[in-house]
Amino acid sequence: MTPAKHQYSILKQICQHIPAHLVSKLSRSFGIDKQSRTFSCWSHIVSMLHVQIAHSLSLNDVSDTLRNHSGALTPIRRATPSSRNGLSHANRVRDPLMAETLFWEVLSHIQNKHLDFGRGHKYSGLPRRFKRAIYAVDSTTIQLVANCIDWAKHRRRKAAAKCHMQLNLQTFLPQFAIVKEASTHDSTEAYQLCQDLKSGEIAVFDKAYVDFKHLADLDRRELFWVTRAKDNMKYRFVKQNTEPKGNIQYDALIELEMPKSREAYPKKLRLVKAYVEINGEKKLMKFITNNMQWAPSSICDLYKCRWGIEVFFKQIKQTLQLSDFLGHSQKAILWQVWTAMLAYILIRYIGFLGQWKGAFSRLFTLLRGYYSAGWMFLALWLPVGQHVVHRVWLAALSRLICRVLICSKILRK
Repeated sequence: MTPAKHQYSILKQICQHIPAHLVSKLSRSFGIDKQSRTFSCWSHIVSMLHVQIAHSLSLNDVSDTLRNHSGALTPIRRATPSSRNGLSHANRVRDPLMAETLFWEVLSHIQNKHLDFGRGHKYSGLPRRFKRAIYAVDSTTIQLVANCIDWAKHRRRKAAAKCHMQLNLQTFLPQFAIVKEASTHDSTEAYQLCQDLKSGEIAVFDKAYVDFKHLADLDRRELFWVTRAKDNMKYRFVKQNTEPKGNIQYDALIELEMPKSREAYPKKLRLVKAYVEINGEKKLMKFITNNMQWAPSSICDLYKCRWGIEVFFKQIKQTLQLSDFLGHSQKAILWQVWTAMLAYILIRYIGFLGQWKGAFSRLFTLLRGYYSAGWMFLALWLPVGQHVVHRVWLAALSRLICRVLICSKILRK
């Protein structure tokens, strides 16, 4: 493979959106600068972003590729390629809390710079009649290798990590996240996930997060919440709230019967039983909420929009490198997960600047396609002061097609 000659590479265009002072500031605060001699913290971040974009499968894959393109790494704030052992040692020893902090700092920097970042995202399942902020709370499981990773074992033959997330459905951007082993129940993280929500906002979550003490705390803070009722929930009907209509079977006010549940949540709850369409089929579901004013159909629509967080998890797990990990230690796993989230934000930001109208997966596939085609460091951006223009992408693609056609004619002759 011929090393890249162009200094304004794709990787540089992605990394340049990280504030120049931020990585060095965080490395000093976490003491990582004292641990690094030749392989700096900035070089570590650049290498891990390359892992996500190129879908690197091993440490040798990362080190060999970056060493081959070491000339293009130098313009990226003097980043340097690492050896196989150097990258493995950095992932194993350095504090992953720095990668987590870097992710939140970069996200905050972008949102302060562009207040409308993420607002152009269109999720068809979001109810448009709600003007309040809507947050979905859920978790996704990241499968790991059980015979190598003891710290994440949660069953006899299984090991996994869990990413608990609070997602803003209007912007499709994370607001809070916890990455830890999958051995704990989802409800134990409910308090921490919802601690920063403000009065009047709406939280939607699955029944795995149902904890009546937590629900009472949300109601005390004047937050609205919607979730599914557990199958074994014991309650008694107080009165009918609205008349059944259409897919709504009943809409009633209830009180909890079990002493512990009633002590945790002494107020009345609203129970809505309705048919909800899922993948073209209607299924009967029960929802509970603390809002007594919304229409029953609005409560059903709010819970349906919770499935947007499943779309988000599908985006990051099917596009970013969260299946093959470069290490087995807890720190190595966390480094790769948080740099994957960082890569997601930076690529979303590039699409925002370029007014990209397609899906995130298509934009990522396009970037990865240039990597796999050997154009890992091809410049696709116009000079400073102009945004990405789709003509540049089309021109590069047309040049590739012309070269393929010319080569095919030569081979035929």
